[in-house]
Amino acid sequence: MSFPTQPVDAGSPIPGPVFSICTLVTRHADYTAMVESFLSRGFTAERTEFLYLDNTSGNNWYAFQGIRRFLNIARGTYVIICHQDIRLLTDDVTTLQERLASLDALDPEWALAGNAGATENGALAIRISDPHGEDQRQGSFPARVVSLDENFLILRRDALVSVSAGLRGFHLYGTDLCLQARCAGRSAWVVDFHLRHLSAGRVDVAFLEAQQALQAHYDQILKKPWIIRTTCTQLILGGFGLRRWLQRRRLARRFRQAKYQATDQEK
Repeated sequence: MSFPTQPVDAGSPIPGPVFSICTLVTRHADYTAMVESFLSRGFTAERTEFLYLDNTSGNNWYAFQGIRRFLNIARGTYVIICHQDIRLLTDDVTTLQERLASLDALDPEWALAGNAGATENGALAIRISDPHGEDQRQGSFPARVVSLDENFLILRRDALVSVSAGLRGFHLYGTDLCLQARCAGRSAWVVDFHLRHLSAGRVDVAFLEAQQALQAHYDQILKKPWIIRTTCTQLILGGFGLRRWLQRRRLARRFRQAKYQATDQEK
């Protein structure tokens, strides 16, 4: 058969870089220094693409909006969303690839990784140098977490996890990504990849506004059970109560009947 455009076998490897390093830029000097630190640690053109969005003249791109743009155009196996004021230290591209390979073996369904976050029970997992302390190592790694700090985020592009629509600003998008991964049945981790973050971060009015917006967003989504009709059945997702209990009993009965019928047909 002949085609005007030759179809591509999607099961075959598609060429592209290993890493896409994506940054919102407000200061060119900071960004240049960041890129140079990555290049010096083996993130060369053969395996890395550097993508940026220009905010030097104002907030042309909010973080949530920018991440969606990066994910739409990035070609790397791993998409790194990072601040312009991080600098690599002794850990290099080989170190990071080893850490990610370990995650693949530990949890093939992982979606996100970073260098700082918090576990489900509220314990911190941190591997960083920043104004709060030099060579910080808190927790054991890799640590499964429910939130990640935004200074350095790694997304597995094939996990197809993105940020929520309707949110904006420059804070808590790491937490939103973790929540979206969780909804997709995937996980987030802090790994032992040591770098320096020049900023200590701050909790200001913009941060608290972002927290209010994130909480309101998920309050709206999770405030009551979702009752969903499909072409074949009805689902009740989340919540509690008699209606859900009865639906689950009916589903269990249907499942037993279907199994019995399948077994009977095999005889």
